[in-house]
Amino acid sequence: MSSTKTWQLREMSQEELSHRMHELLEEDFNLRMQSAVSAPKNPKRLREIRREAARIATILNEDKLGIKKIGVKAL
Repeated sequence: MSSTKTWQLREMSQEELSHRMHELLEEDFNLRMQSAVSAPKNPKRLREIRREAARIATILNEDKLGIKKIGVKAL
């Protein structure tokens, strides 16, 4: 899967973000296991996964603290 832009993540619901985070963590685990056995096909993908997971965690935390609400369409 490709990286998702921040504005696209902000438009998702909390359930969608949680599901996306689960997918990313699962993909990260699989890529790390694959890299332990052999050279990874796309080593840059590990960095992309970590960054997108951090973006999602930030967005969920902002919603929890009331800084920015999620699920709001950008103009």
